[in-house]
Amino acid sequence: MANSSKSRLTTDQPLVAIGLFSLAMMIFSATDGAAKYLSADIAPQQIIFLRYVVVSVLILLFCICRGQRNLLKTAQPKLQILRGLCLAVCSLIFVFALKHLPLELCAAIGFVSPLFVTALSILFLGERVGLRRWIAVLIGLLSVLMILRPGGVSFQLAMLLPLGSSLCWAMALILTRLMRDSEQALTVLAWSSLVGVVALSPLVWSVWLTPNASQWTILILLGVFNGLGQYLVIRAFMLASASLLAPFSYSIIIWSMLIGLIVFNSFPDGITLIGTAILIAAGLYIWYREKVTNTPSTPIEATLGETLRDRT
Repeated sequence: MANSSKSRLTTDQPLVAIGLFSLAMMIFSATDGAAKYLSADIAPQQIIFLRYVVVSVLILLFCICRGQRNLLKTAQPKLQILRGLCLAVCSLIFVFALKHLPLELCAAIGFVSPLFVTALSILFLGERVGLRRWIAVLIGLLSVLMILRPGGVSFQLAMLLPLGSSLCWAMALILTRLMRDSEQALTVLAWSSLVGVVALSPLVWSVWLTPNASQWTILILLGVFNGLGQYLVIRAFMLASASLLAPFSYSIIIWSMLIGLIVFNSFPDGITLIGTAILIAAGLYIWYREKVTNTPSTPIEATLGETLRDRT
């Protein structure tokens, strides 16, 4: 056991991981903006389906070039399928939310993910969560209510969609951590892409709209950069601990606000900004408590650093 832990520590490359993780944040914000732009004319399920198709084709071409024939060989097929289904639902719900809500609002609500991860880690990862972390979770949930403002004039039922997406994403994170030591990054990416294609196929044909040339260009680029971003995330988690990467996950809100302002002429109001700040503070406190309380006996980390939304 000691030799295994030592081996994993010596392969860590924290600076490289931070760079990959931060770049993925920027990429995901841009692809979210592209998905929101396309959702004005194309159904969300078609956008997600075509994104999965593009990523699957890219993976296939990569494997042909590298001569890899056992990419789909996995020790955890059931977990791979379940993870892929969670991510397909997560992505689909999130793009539906983007269709009706500002980009930066969806990103802000999405930061509820670490709260879900904290709760789920007790059931699936054997984590122990102390009173202070539970208080942080409660404060985080209250800040979500500030952002949503149920019953207020600005509340929309669509605001619940990012919450559902975050829950699916949190489940996918737990599954990712369970497979960390037995699967390769590209294998995980390939399984999630193929499962997404199969799962979404029945939902596409009734809403299919043939894209024009510019829409095809955006869809292809969305898939290419989405696949790149997802691979960077998986690689980052394999090069450094989730707790190290945690603070960098929040850079996505900055990119989302910039894209929302420049492209869609939208910006969150004061109450939303305050609620977002409290939610981020609660998440960072959870990360801090996990960092100071985790010991070598902790089975698997499930920390805030993994709250970056998986886009494939």
